[in-house]
Amino acid sequence: MSIAHQIALTLIPGVGQATAKHLLAFFGSAEAVFEAAVSDLLMAQGVGIAIANQIASKHVLIQAEAEQRYVEKHDIKVLFYTAGDYPQRLKECSDAPVLLYYKGAADLNQRRMLSVVGTRMATAYGKQLCMELAETLKTYGVLVVSGLAYGIDIAAHRESLRNNIPTVGVLGHGLDRIYPYHHKQIAQDMLERGGLLSEFPTNTMPDRENFPKRNRIIAGLSDATLVVEATIKGGALITAELANSYNRDVYAFPGRVNDPYSQGCNFMIKTNRAALINAPKDLLYYLGWDDVKEPKEPAQQQLLFGLSPEEARVMDLLKSAPLLIDELASKSAIPQGKLAIHLLNLEMQGLLISLPGKRYKVH
Repeated sequence: MSIAHQIALTLIPGVGQATAKHLLAFFGSAEAVFEAAVSDLLMAQGVGIAIANQIASKHVLIQAEAEQRYVEKHDIKVLFYTAGDYPQRLKECSDAPVLLYYKGAADLNQRRMLSVVGTRMATAYGKQLCMELAETLKTYGVLVVSGLAYGIDIAAHRESLRNNIPTVGVLGHGLDRIYPYHHKQIAQDMLERGGLLSEFPTNTMPDRENFPKRNRIIAGLSDATLVVEATIKGGALITAELANSYNRDVYAFPGRVNDPYSQGCNFMIKTNRAALINAPKDLLYYLGWDDVKEPKEPAQQQLLFGLSPEEARVMDLLKSAPLLIDELASKSAIPQGKLAIHLLNLEMQGLLISLPGKRYKVH
């Protein structure tokens, strides 16, 4: 089947997701739609004379062929609604896109997938929750989905990368750009273990109206949606409402009653739109993901044998609980300047995690 015809089906003026699916069902393929006569096109549900003439003119095929050349040049996959590699959870949603553009290595039909959303003005509390979430999920074979936006989104992606969790960012524009631009490096890092996904072709700007459309993909891709922090209005609550409409599980961390960035979470919990979780392990329990843990990679244990005596002393001190760098220096009798170098080396090896306030803990 021609990729250009599949792309062209999404570019016809006046044809939305529902009409495109009616055309596919009626004619059997995107190619057959463009080969049909106007009289036959008018027999399909939702197709009037203006749309029939647009299809028959084949003008959109020129744009689609240019788009095909771009995606092939940049190793972007075109995931069509009727193909086997299309995300099956998303396909269950009535408003699922007919076509998706995807670049990355993650399996969009992975057995366990979780969408993580929240405010763009994430507090230290929200960022800490994202850190704890990733540390909990890293041995359970979960793929984390979010929107690459400021705040909770980027914290979820960043912590996933730190813990070797595959993570996919769903964009509100074409894959020829990254928005916000400051997240370009993280987006590039995500391609190695996760990916970037969009329903929008190249040259699509990150316009305001694109993000609610993006949110339905975030909600539809996963088994469940977790709201970490959210105001009473915003994209996070929209995504959660969409997940509820798809009969997907929605969870939320509670916050202080007077914290504006937790009002959305508290409201959803109070109105039974989301189940309350106090810790990431609650999420595993509710989803039934805590039955069998994926085997841990033995790399960390192997690395421990190659440590210097002072590095081994630091690791031993941190086994029981996180410590401040001052406490580590005192207990290990290692000068702070030298200790800082050891801590950096251990962190680069993935053995330690640096916490806010110059605290360190074993990974």
